[in-house]
Amino acid sequence: MRVLVTGGAGFIGSALVRFLVLERGASVMTIDALTYAGNLASLRDVANHANHRFVHADIRDRAAMDRAFADFRPDRVMHLAAESHVDRSITGAGDFIATNVVGTYTMLEAARAYWQGLDAAGQAAFRFLHVSTDEVYGSLDHDPQALFTETTAYDPSSPYSASKAASDHLAKAWHRTYGLPVVVSNCSNNYGPYHFPEKLIPLTILNALEGRELPVYGSGANVRDWLYVEDHARALDLIAARGRPGETYNVGGRNERRNIDVVRRICQVLDRLIPSDRPREELIRFVSDRPGHDARYAIDAGKLEGELGWRAQETFDSGIEKTVRWYLDNDWWWRPLRAGYGGERLGLLEKTV
Repeated sequence: MRVLVTGGAGFIGSALVRFLVLERGASVMTIDALTYAGNLASLRDVANHANHRFVHADIRDRAAMDRAFADFRPDRVMHLAAESHVDRSITGAGDFIATNVVGTYTMLEAARAYWQGLDAAGQAAFRFLHVSTDEVYGSLDHDPQALFTETTAYDPSSPYSASKAASDHLAKAWHRTYGLPVVVSNCSNNYGPYHFPEKLIPLTILNALEGRELPVYGSGANVRDWLYVEDHARALDLIAARGRPGETYNVGGRNERRNIDVVRRICQVLDRLIPSDRPREELIRFVSDRPGHDARYAIDAGKLEGELGWRAQETFDSGIEKTVRWYLDNDWWWRPLRAGYGGERLGLLEKTV
């Protein structure tokens, strides 16, 4: 199996590449523009593997994408390249439109041109998996029992989620209009190793480890469904292999937690593994909420579980234990990133007169 992975030097992308190469024995071409969140160190375990090739390119560069398709001749495309941090989208939406919308359009067109040149068997076997987020569905504000399903109406709140919603619609339209065998996945919040330290869990781990303040937006009551990144990688492989073209599959860990409870759990794990002179929960500081902060996300993964047989292997407690231990054991990876990004607040809007 030959798999082209975009965004493969990012957090989820690198987990997928490592899984495909090391666990599945696939031949993988990784494409990444190596923006701030793309890190070749995340691919260290496969860097010299005979089944892995890395291409430094931007998905908006159609000529480069055409060359990649012609050279590698993939059986599947797994499209993960995206700007993904909501806070950054609030103050820099243009990058999100350029990469997530225009970049996805470029990938779809390059894939369509390649797919149309395949023989009948090759066309039937080819898949384009577009990887997206549950944030496109908006917020589950009122019903504590409600879950996002594959038929939930889109209602994005941030520039990030709006850009991903647009890219989802493009992917589905390329299936309906041109017959390109596209499958879409929408996942809940991922966590685990190699996560850039601007996101809640790695930022909390590293700040707590260094004795710095632990910022929590608003009251910390916002709820997310947490998915261990290696469970997600297994799900993506399964969806690309057996998912039906034109269908959407939601991927969630069935691990809902309030943000404040996530932060407290990390503090508890660190206090046990590396005791300090005072409980790390005392470092928690509530800060002004993010603009347009959705109250709750929760995924119904029943379609993926029932149709394709996937199950999350990690609970939140087992996954967070693994994650904290990984950061403790792998400062070689995160210390250079902390030198360039120290955890300062992002996404603050300037007041207007």
